Amino acid sequence: MSEQKKRVVIVGGGITGLSAAFYMQKTAREQNLPIEVMLIEATNRLGGKIQTVRRDGFVIERGPDSFLIRKKSMETFAKDLGIDGDLVRNATGQAYILVNGKLHPIPGGSVMGIPTKVGPFLKSDLFSLAGKLRAAGDIVLPRSRADKDQSLGHFFRRRFGTELVENLIEPLLSGVYAGDIDHMSLQSTYPQFFEVEKKHRSLILGMKKTTPKQVPQKDGHGASRKGAFHSFRNGLESIVEAAEQQLEQGTVRKGIRIEGISKQGDQTVLELNTGETVVADSVILTTGHMAASQIFASHGLLEGLKEIQTTSVATVALAFPEESIVQDTEGTGFLVSRSSDYSITACTWVHRKWPTTTPEGKVLLRAFVGRVGEDAIVDLPDDEIERIVLEDLGKIMTIKGKPDFTVITRFKEDRPQYRVGHRERVDAARAELKEAFPNVKLAGASYDGVGLPDCINQGKAAVEEVIADLFAK
Repeated sequence: MSEQKKRVVIVGGGITGLSAAFYMQKTAREQNLPIEVMLIEATNRLGGKIQTVRRDGFVIERGPDSFLIRKKSMETFAKDLGIDGDLVRNATGQAYILVNGKLHPIPGGSVMGIPTKVGPFLKSDLFSLAGKLRAAGDIVLPRSRADKDQSLGHFFRRRFGTELVENLIEPLLSGVYAGDIDHMSLQSTYPQFFEVEKKHRSLILGMKKTTPKQVPQKDGHGASRKGAFHSFRNGLESIVEAAEQQLEQGTVRKGIRIEGISKQGDQTVLELNTGETVVADSVILTTGHMAASQIFASHGLLEGLKEIQTTSVATVALAFPEESIVQDTEGTGFLVSRSSDYSITACTWVHRKWPTTTPEGKVLLRAFVGRVGEDAIVDLPDDEIERIVLEDLGKIMTIKGKPDFTVITRFKEDRPQYRVGHRERVDAARAELKEAFPNVKLAGASYDGVGLPDCINQGKAAVEEVIADLFAK
């Protein structure tokens, strides 16, 4: 008689849920485990924020456009899906910070804003002489005695002063979270800096010692021309399409919401908006934290997750004929300092950074709007957002005529803010669930990292936990 299959329900079909479903089925096959996987997604598509528009020969990302190569899980996922041959690396080029209406090159030797080479830092006009002297104080300052979580702003201002932080570190570090560094948690966003200070005292000296040396090129300029990011030739949605195709038939159910949750002995019962109930031996909840909180509202659980704030952002992709854009600046894009009077927060010259995205004779720009305290712009109509973005870009380059087309994507109340104390909030939520619903695991961008590889790591970790729980005996 065959062993009764254990049913694992994964809620949410973004990259966390998708990778969890794939690796759950892969592990079950390899270890001959009796597991049945059901993936429930509220919308009519999988992939969450990963959305690629393929139009007129352009490959345009609505959400994330790439992932860090040094974080291996996304590349491993691509290999496991058999699509690693489609990976492309970004073209390297100068990146800039927009301060006081001018594009300033990011100084060579900056590691996430921390200067590790003296020459480029001293020559940079991003900072005044007083700002440079204050930043150099990091070399002699003692370690912080703080062992509790603190804001990135507090941590970096103490070491470098305000100017380096506002003109370089803040635009570089806050972008991915669309956050405010004076509230962002050091422990939950960039804990490596805390470790570097603890071990080396000075961040400048510590980053210099711990950053891998770049291999000089034949031209003698010494800069490594290898990009640090990967994407796919036909866009990031390639990985979503490949994963969905390789999930076992009948795994995925789209357009279905969880309306309620309860316990039945050792099992969890999910009430769906279709009127059905699904009995699960284990549940991996990969939705955003607000949706997770709503699912458990009737039990008075996960209330603390509501303290995790969100902000709204929008991406604005503009396609032009090559002759419409006149710019003196070579490079791949720029970030905007908060002190600048611009609505855009960053812009990528996509045709340069990702040449495979743009047809010959065309230009593709991708601007970003919205961040903590500045996200009202996301609610404006498309034509108004386009006008504001073109006006901002027109201060930096000459734009002749209208774009061939524009793709605007809004992510409303979608970007979780990892504020000071984030780790404690997440730990408390997981502890509550362990007590009341031990078969439910939390994973996804709201909890342990927002990058695509971070989300896959969380999906895989949840799979390991579930299998250990189900087959512990």
